[in-house]
Amino acid sequence: MGDCGELVIGQLEFYWDFHLRPRLEGLTDEEYQWAPAQPSWTVHPDSNGKVVVDGEASPPSPLPVPTIAWRLVHIAMGCFAVRHSTFFDDTIDAPMFDPRHVPSDLPITADAGLAFLDHWYGKWRDAIRSLNDAGLAKPLGPDGGPFADDSMLALIVHLNRETMHHGGEICLLRDLYRANQEGR
Repeated sequence: MGDCGELVIGQLEFYWDFHLRPRLEGLTDEEYQWAPAQPSWTVHPDSNGKVVVDGEASPPSPLPVPTIAWRLVHIAMGCFAVRHSTFFDDTIDAPMFDPRHVPSDLPITADAGLAFLDHWYGKWRDAIRSLNDAGLAKPLGPDGGPFADDSMLALIVHLNRETMHHGGEICLLRDLYRANQEGR
């Protein structure tokens, strides 16, 4: 793997190992589902018991404030699981925005959420780490939908940004939750 690929994948690993994952230790169920404002989006069972992630095809403005659960599942599912399923797993032949790529085991507790995040981060990291220069430069193709001409490296850079963006928000929500609890 060339310098560029190593830098980009190393960036994700460094952020994960030294910034995000250590800040998630000790996450409780109450904190995981804490709604800092209303309306709020989260992860919860629907009326049939199926776990769903809140969101709408035409989201309102302003957007509801997502919980830690929503953001954590967004990283694990939206960044890692769906992309891994699309580009590294041959069991589903569908473009990356096809709902069949969404795992069926979405977590509603903190421990399950962290295990889900760790699992999908590990699968994504191992898959992108296995790419050579040609694999990083290769266009996403039809499975990339509107991003078909973008390279795998461009997708990795995008997902790094998403992970850092939402990871930073999770860390801020943890700080606000702690301050809210201490201020009681």
